[in-house]
Amino acid sequence: MTDQAGCDYPVWHNLAAMMFQRARQWPEQPMLRSFRDGAWVGINWREFARMAASAARALRAAGVMPGDRVMIVSENRPEYPVIETALMAIRAVPVPTYTTNTVDDHRHILNDCGARVAFASTAALALKVAAAGPLDLLITIETFDATGIRTATWDGFVAGGEAVDDIEAEVAEIPNSELACIIYTSGTGGSPKGVMLPHRAILSNCRGAYILILQLNLKHETYLSFLPLSHSYEHTAGQFLFLSIGTEIVYSRGVENLAADMLAIRPTLMTMVPRVLEVVRSRIMGQVARQSALKQKLFEMALAIGTKKVDRKRLSWVERGLDPILDRVVRQKVRDRFGGRVVAAISGGARLEPEVGRFFLAMGILLIQGYGQTEAGPIISANPPNDCRVETVGTPLEGVELRIAEDGEILVRGDLLMQGYWGRPDETDATIQDGWLHTGDIGTLDADHYLRITDRKKDMIVLSGGENVSPARIEGMLIAEPSIAQAVVMGEGKSGLTALLVAAEGFDEVAVGKAVSDVNKRLSVTERIRRHALAQPFTIENGQLTATQKVKRHMVRQAYVEVLERLGG
Repeated sequence: MTDQAGCDYPVWHNLAAMMFQRARQWPEQPMLRSFRDGAWVGINWREFARMAASAARALRAAGVMPGDRVMIVSENRPEYPVIETALMAIRAVPVPTYTTNTVDDHRHILNDCGARVAFASTAALALKVAAAGPLDLLITIETFDATGIRTATWDGFVAGGEAVDDIEAEVAEIPNSELACIIYTSGTGGSPKGVMLPHRAILSNCRGAYILILQLNLKHETYLSFLPLSHSYEHTAGQFLFLSIGTEIVYSRGVENLAADMLAIRPTLMTMVPRVLEVVRSRIMGQVARQSALKQKLFEMALAIGTKKVDRKRLSWVERGLDPILDRVVRQKVRDRFGGRVVAAISGGARLEPEVGRFFLAMGILLIQGYGQTEAGPIISANPPNDCRVETVGTPLEGVELRIAEDGEILVRGDLLMQGYWGRPDETDATIQDGWLHTGDIGTLDADHYLRITDRKKDMIVLSGGENVSPARIEGMLIAEPSIAQAVVMGEGKSGLTALLVAAEGFDEVAVGKAVSDVNKRLSVTERIRRHALAQPFTIENGQLTATQKVKRHMVRQAYVEVLERLGG
């Protein structure tokens, strides 16, 4: 089926229909693979459809009704798309959440969206979810019992027969405007907000991204998934997009095993966040520094010539002769770190420093940077593979209307937009005005419609790993400590958070350090303060407070630029 734009990407009304239709089309094709019992084990599309249909019937029999929210707490594994597809098939609403969440984080989400059913992959995760309750039903892969909560094992939910026709017929009736899932993202007020994504939003992302990557001439690809599926970027691109085009997804054993997994799986496609790319680049440069003078010189030449090609500069005849030799001798070793077969790596979730992007492009790895927000499905723009401009986040996807407001804010409109924030109509109205999503980011469009992000209008911090962190929440917790009078948390684009702290009268650096440690114990891993320093009071007189006693973050950063550089913040 071809849509009106002439794209050969099928038109589906909902994600569940897409999954079952692809299963009917590719029954024996490899679909999902993970490491279990010492080996990489996979399932095909036929087995996926059988399990999803069986789980859908079992969920309904267990009392899950249309519209019910069901929290998912799991590492990346084949059961993830199975449970999501099963929930969508019976019109229930998946609520993916991070495995790193604290009990309080889980409690907030359960209370906020009203979920009374949860799925947890391990007993350890189930223990935290159970403590966050109350719940009517907790489904687990590992055996788990909890007092006062009805529990069930996943094996029983997927033990049904081969038939899928009844469920497949049901999903055909689900409109694309219906709520598909709720993805929680931290708000500027501190508490995470539930972004309601309808089927049309994620399908719009998939179709727009597919049109863009047609330039790659993809065929039988292998995708290595390691970013959390609770992150909207991986949830859409690393799950539904690549599955929709027949890519086999292999779930990594985790970031700590990523290097080994890349060598074992030899993926052709990967999504990345800047922090991972920064670490890989840093390690490569560190190893080069320990090599002989000759090898260092060869690497410098390979990088220099590759960079000239990225910047579209003319090579000398000597450089043209050396280029293929250096590619085999130097650049191929860098590509081998990713398994040696990567067709493209897609960077998103946070800002990619142009220097980092240029490095990998110079090494012959096609690195495609994009831009998005959870509220937009999340993909808004991406660089075309045949014309990557590393200092930009590319051009808007097909179907995305984008304009720059008078104050420089990026505004977005189209099918990719969320329905709103769960239970927060006022915040929804403030974010989507006259059909336009106000992103809170400042940017410019060049003559070729490439988007460049220049600033952030809102205070939300996005770490280099793609995690969204609200500084207001953490600052509030710090200031609540008796020893801390004022706090400013920073870390945009960094691997972790840094805090500038003003000690309360009568307290010293030791007391402040203990307070930071106490607060960190109540925060999730990504929210914890990695480094901190004492600062002088922020006042109106020194220009660091507004008349209404709000901290001027840019003025504080300017005043403590040397301190922050020393701390790495």
